[in-house]
Amino acid sequence: MNDLPSHDPNRCRVIGVLDDGVASLGATALAHLRTADVVIGGARTLALLRHALKPGAVTHDLTGQLKAVPGWVRAAREAHQACVVLATGDPLCHGIAPYLAQHLCLEALEILPNLSTLQLACARVGLAWQDARIVSVHAADAGEWQRGAPPTHGLYALAQALRAEQRLLLLTSPANSPDRIARLLLAEGLGSDFHMAVAEHLLQPGERVHAQLSPAEAARMRFAEPNVVLLWRTRPRPQPVRFGLADSAFEQRQPEKGLITKQEVRAVSLARLQLRTDSVVWDIGAGSGSVGLEAARLCPQGHVFAIERNEADHAIARRNHAAFGVSNYSLHLGKAPEGLDTWPDPDAVFIGGSGGELAGLIAQVLRRLRPQGRLVMNFVTLENLATATQALQQLNADWDVLQLQAARSRPILHMHRMAAENPVWLVCAGVGPMGHGAHGPVVAAEETAHG
Repeated sequence: MNDLPSHDPNRCRVIGVLDDGVASLGATALAHLRTADVVIGGARTLALLRHALKPGAVTHDLTGQLKAVPGWVRAAREAHQACVVLATGDPLCHGIAPYLAQHLCLEALEILPNLSTLQLACARVGLAWQDARIVSVHAADAGEWQRGAPPTHGLYALAQALRAEQRLLLLTSPANSPDRIARLLLAEGLGSDFHMAVAEHLLQPGERVHAQLSPAEAARMRFAEPNVVLLWRTRPRPQPVRFGLADSAFEQRQPEKGLITKQEVRAVSLARLQLRTDSVVWDIGAGSGSVGLEAARLCPQGHVFAIERNEADHAIARRNHAAFGVSNYSLHLGKAPEGLDTWPDPDAVFIGGSGGELAGLIAQVLRRLRPQGRLVMNFVTLENLATATQALQQLNADWDVLQLQAARSRPILHMHRMAAENPVWLVCAGVGPMGHGAHGPVVAAEETAHG
């Protein structure tokens, strides 16, 4: 950033404009516009205000040329020309002002905000917005939302926000339109949880506000552009248990015993994964999905990538995902390590099943783990335990083993007895100090993970 005086005599004015053009501008903003030598804005905004420009003013259409705007501003300032950048509504609300401040400097700018189109839409329907979450879906067209879509999807941030917020104000795009947003709600099982309003052509002759829409109705409609969307809950936001769910909370394979990491082992495994709010988690050998789905609730700003090779178990995990109400979980049918190279580097990895690829999986995971990352594996056989510890030893990794054996009460006549569960070994490895009496040099583990 350039060092400029705090009272720059020729600052670029960033002016918020609405779709009624000159009528939306205050006296100060209009005076700057009428005396500007250089005016930068989108094609539609420039057309709205062309009659207010002074004769000979140079105009630049920024449509598709955002990266050129700082250069245009610099050139105008160096030539001692008065420069104006036109933005929609409030330039600091998903607008161009932060971008210009980053590439020029804040002292080079004077920001004259206007009402946001979202404020106007809230006023039209009488919706208080001080506690609402603003989400922009101005992203590349990634197609219709599908349950389990990854964070790269343009509607991912919205899908996450829907789980966490009571009210949302949405800046739409031609691709991510109100009807597509409504279909996202339906796909996530939230069609009955939200009410929807769509405001079209605000402050234009064709203005129309659809204030009484259900997502099911909106999904079948088409809306004029530009538009904005308001969403608010019609029922209280669920407050589900995040940690330590009972085994019965998950569907399992029936009538045979289901593939599920039992509550006691699951709780310790999740604790050993050292999860953070934004952790990226891999769940390899997902089974019923219990570990990955509980991790998704613990990492609301992160994402869980799960893989299961058995088709029947994969189907069960999919149904558990649908019942769990999380949008930060992607489930894949396949056998690891196939496909892992397309996943982002993890902060935490859980291996509940390896399909005979255990040693190779361990090596790949340690190469990919982020700094301070953790690998946790569950075993019930001595052979898999030996394979894991031998592989970790050969990789000079930092690791430890914890054996868990729980007993649960069972009724017997009018009394109760304790019935032992099968013992489980938790093998933990990490990038960075493990503690817990770990084996292996930490430096060697880090070199292996990044080498």
